[in-house]
Amino acid sequence: MAPQKYVQELLAGLDPAVGGVDPALPLYATTFVVVDLETTGGAPDGGGITEIGAVKVRGGEQLGVLGTLVNPGTPVPPFVTVLTGITQAMLLPAPPITEVLPSFLEFLSADAVLVAHNAPYDVGFLKAACAAHGYRWPSPRVLDTAALARRVLTRDEVPNRRLGTLAAYFRTATRPTHRALDDALATVDVLHGLIARLGGHRVHTVGEAIEFARAVTPTQRRKRHLAEGLPHSPGVYLFRGTDERPLYVGTSVDIATRVRSYFTAGEKRARISEMLAAAERVEAVECAHSLEAEVRELRLIGTHAPPYNRRSKFPERVVWLKLTDEAYPRLSVVRNLAPGDEAYLGPFASRRAAELAAAGFHDAIPLRQCTHRLSLRKVTPACAVAELGRCLAPCEHRITPAEYADRATTPFRTACDGDPQGVVDALLDRIETLSAGQRYEEAAVVRSRLTAVLRAITRMQRLAALTGISEVVAARPAPDGGWELALVRHGRLAGAAVSPPGIHPRPTIATIRATAETVAPGHGPTPATSAEETERILSWLERPETRLVEMSSAWASPAAGAGRFRALLTKAANAASHQFSTESPGPTS
Repeated sequence: MAPQKYVQELLAGLDPAVGGVDPALPLYATTFVVVDLETTGGAPDGGGITEIGAVKVRGGEQLGVLGTLVNPGTPVPPFVTVLTGITQAMLLPAPPITEVLPSFLEFLSADAVLVAHNAPYDVGFLKAACAAHGYRWPSPRVLDTAALARRVLTRDEVPNRRLGTLAAYFRTATRPTHRALDDALATVDVLHGLIARLGGHRVHTVGEAIEFARAVTPTQRRKRHLAEGLPHSPGVYLFRGTDERPLYVGTSVDIATRVRSYFTAGEKRARISEMLAAAERVEAVECAHSLEAEVRELRLIGTHAPPYNRRSKFPERVVWLKLTDEAYPRLSVVRNLAPGDEAYLGPFASRRAAELAAAGFHDAIPLRQCTHRLSLRKVTPACAVAELGRCLAPCEHRITPAEYADRATTPFRTACDGDPQGVVDALLDRIETLSAGQRYEEAAVVRSRLTAVLRAITRMQRLAALTGISEVVAARPAPDGGWELALVRHGRLAGAAVSPPGIHPRPTIATIRATAETVAPGHGPTPATSAEETERILSWLERPETRLVEMSSAWASPAAGAGRFRALLTKAANAASHQFSTESPGPTS
C-alpha cells in the first residue's frame, strides 16, 4: 500500500473528478473499479510501478479482475522487497508499463468510478505514467476509501484508517498482504462496508459519496437535507432563517446542483458557513431562463437586503452629478434626479466615484467649484481658484451668463449627451503637459479622472439607448431547443418565457405581451429599474446568438458618443491597474 507520508503531498496535485459518471447515479447502480498499486517508492515520475491490481464491481457483484506484475525498469529497493515480497527476479519477465497501461485504461471504462485506499497516491502514479508514455488520462471520478472511512467511522470503532485495520473491522474475505490484487480485493469489501453506513448520513448517490468523503464541516453535514427536493431548473434560491427572513439569495441555471454545492468541501467562505448555521430552509423560485433568474435575484436582493449577500443590496444608494439650476451653474452630487433636471451624469455607485468624475470635468472645463448661490445683482469675492486662472470668476461678474454657458455648461452637456471629444482632448493635453514636466504622480491623478469621466459617460449613454425604447422583444436559442424569450420595456424585464422546440415562437410572444408587466416611462437613463438590471439585460441582448425580434423604436447610440473611446478607456484603466499592482512601499532610512 501507499506510504501515508505521500498522501497529503499528492492530494494538492490530484485533479478534481471530472469523469463521465452522472453524480446523481445511485450507489447501487454505480460501476466501481477498485485499484491498488505496488511501487518502488518515491514520488510519481512516470515509472516505479511494480504491480497493478484492479477489481470491477457493481451492486455487490464482481464484474472483472485485472492483475499483473510490471517491470519498472529500475532496481527494486530492499525495503520494498521486504514489505511486499516482490523481488527483482519476479519482475524481469514482467511486461513494462507501456504494455500494461492500454489494458488497464480499457478496464477503467468511462462509466466507472475509480476507487483506491489513499487514492491520491495511486492516481498520482497512474497519471504520471500516462503523461510519460503519451496516454490520455481519462479523469474518472475518484472515491477514496481512506477519506470515506474518516467520515463514517469513529475512533471508538477503529483506532486508525489503515487498510489492514479496516479489513479486520469489516471482516473482509481477503486479507491485505501488500500485494496489489489482494489489497484491491480487500478494498472492495471495505468499500461495501462503508457504503452500507452511508445511508444513515443521507448519502445515496455517487456524487454525494465523493463530496461526503471530503472535509465538510459539521454544520454542512447537519444541514445537507436543506438541499433535498429542489428543482433542476434555472431560477433563484433563498436561504431563510427561523423568522423566514431571507439570509442569502443566489441564482443558478440548475438550482438543485448549485444549492448542494454549499454543503460540499468546495464551499470555504466563512460568511456562508455562518449563514448555513442560521438557515432553516431553502426556497426555490423557478424561472424561464437565466436572464429572468438574474433579474429576479437582483430585485430580491434589493428588496430584502439579505445580510449575507455583499453586492447589489442597496440599488437606491446611487448618486448623480448634475448642473445646478441657476444663472451660473455648478456641478452638484445629488441622490435623485428631478423631472426638470436636464444636464446630469450617472448613476454612480458612490459619492467618491462621482466626485472623481467631477474633478475630471473641472480639469477640462472652467466650471466654477464654489458652492455659493451667485446673484446677478450682487458681486461675491473671488476665491483662490479664480486667482489661479482656473475659474471664469462669475462671482465677480467678469463673464456674462451666456458666455459662461458657452464656455462651461454647454461643453458639459455636449460631453454627457453626445460627443465628449473636447473634454477628452483637454484631459489628455493636461496629462501630456504634466508628464513632460516629469510630474508623473499628478499625471496619474488626471488619468484616473479621465477614466472616471469616460466610464461614466459610456455607461450612461449605453443605458439611455435601451431605456428610451418602449418595448423590445428578443430571443436566444434555448439549450434544449426552442427559444428563450425576453420582453423588455424601458430597460426593465417585463416578461420572460421559453417557446417549445419545433413550435413557432410567435404564440408564446403574444402570451408574454398579454401578461407582461406595465412599465411607465420616466426621467433619466434608468427610469424604470436599477442600472444593474438594465446592464444585465444589455449583456444578454448583446450576445452574438441573441436575435432582436421586435422593437417599438430604433435602438441607437450617439454616432460621436463615448463608445468610440473604448480603446482609450481600456488603455487608461489597464495603466492604472498596472501602476497599482507594481507600486509597493520601499524601505525607509
